[in-house]
Amino acid sequence: MKFPKPHTLKEIADIISTEYVGADDFPVLGMNEIHVVEPGDIVFVDHPKYYDKALQSAATIILINKEVECPEGKALLISDDPFRDFNKLTTYFKPFKSSHVAIADDAKIGEGTIIQPNCFIGNNVTIGKNCVIHSNVSIYDDAVIGDNVIIHAGTILGASAFYYKKRPEGFDQLLSGGRVVIEDNVDIGAACTIDRGVTGDTTIKEGAKIDNQVQIGHDTVIGKKCLIASQVGIAGCVIVEDEVTIWGQVGITSGITIGAKTVISAKAGVSKSLEGGKHYFGIPADDFRSKYKEIASIRKIPEILEKLKDL
Repeated sequence: MKFPKPHTLKEIADIISTEYVGADDFPVLGMNEIHVVEPGDIVFVDHPKYYDKALQSAATIILINKEVECPEGKALLISDDPFRDFNKLTTYFKPFKSSHVAIADDAKIGEGTIIQPNCFIGNNVTIGKNCVIHSNVSIYDDAVIGDNVIIHAGTILGASAFYYKKRPEGFDQLLSGGRVVIEDNVDIGAACTIDRGVTGDTTIKEGAKIDNQVQIGHDTVIGKKCLIASQVGIAGCVIVEDEVTIWGQVGITSGITIGAKTVISAKAGVSKSLEGGKHYFGIPADDFRSKYKEIASIRKIPEILEKLKDL
């Protein structure tokens, strides 16, 4: 998430009331999660396991809960609770704005687009040409939808990321200030949910086709011409490359990559990145050749046990 204008390190420190290491006028351009940071961004880290990763990332401002040596060319914001202060920055730069109408006054809707009754179109939403938005669709703030997109009834674009920190008093949610971006010629079925990015974009690329009742988590990218069948659940920060087919009720864990032209059979559980161009099934998902060998071996167990009895 880029700020509307550049800020200084001192200005950011004043917003969240923290100490800092670096020049007062050190430039701060935005804030992002570690997988999408760029120079000028703030990244937060609150666990020693990830200190080095954050300090060595592309981010040039690290919001951290320990005084450490500052890498050359970077700055630090020293906080007793980086998670809390990252949320403060999200609230400051991307505050929630309530809406008083079904279609926001500043929404941009392209020529030939049809919006059926009972839809909600939030603030700063852009919808391209010749789209059809069926009844009871909710499109939250800042979403971007391309041309020739069809979205069926009951679908929700832009709900908050499922991202929580456990505290003694309960769970604290990381606030979402990102967007949902739907490119041209995408079809989205009924009752789907596509969460917005925490600071970046959840993206559905050109030509993808999504069936009913599919959940896509925050910051996930669905590649061009992918097919995703009903009741698939994809966690946050997943990269699904182009022309992947995912059949019904597949579950995919967070932070992994599914290679191009992969096919994942129904009910598979995907717990690690998958090489492209192969066919996978099972829990945990594996390629067909390996999985069939595994099944064949399991079927031999009774025979092996019988032989052992005779020894």
